[in-house]
Amino acid sequence: MSLIPSLFGRRRSNVFDPFSLDVWDPFKDFPFPNSLSSSLPDSVTQNSAFVSTRVDWKETPEAHVFKADIPGLKKEEVKVEIQDDNVLQISGERNVEKEDKNDTWHRVERSSGKFLRRFRLPENAKVDKVKASMENGVLTVTVPKEEVKKPEVKAIEISG
Repeated sequence: MSLIPSLFGRRRSNVFDPFSLDVWDPFKDFPFPNSLSSSLPDSVTQNSAFVSTRVDWKETPEAHVFKADIPGLKKEEVKVEIQDDNVLQISGERNVEKEDKNDTWHRVERSSGKFLRRFRLPENAKVDKVKASMENGVLTVTVPKEEVKKPEVKAIEISG
């Protein structure tokens, strides 16, 4: 009896949960026969070959900064969108290399296919000022934060 299905089998899928099953399988690369990814139908694993695109999210005093590893893609193959005024969506597709009938493949490990990651942004995000850049296979998305207004203090003179 394996503990893996009993620990994770009831967990619901949620694109906004970084530990959701459709985003993260901690046992994906381990040779367990009952790994979560091996229990998914082939159609799901083939269509989400790139779902493991890694994204870091850090918050600085000025902004929320997202960094995604997307090696081998051009900026034209990647989309960065804001949906419903508070959801950052990063998506793209890596196409399969053209095959020559005379080629002999010894190993195929690089994935191809579509990827999609979504993040619910906090209320202080300035979604109209989002900037994105790509360098050396790393996409950086910067979402500035609203400035926190300090309460205005007015001194009151005490009479008497």
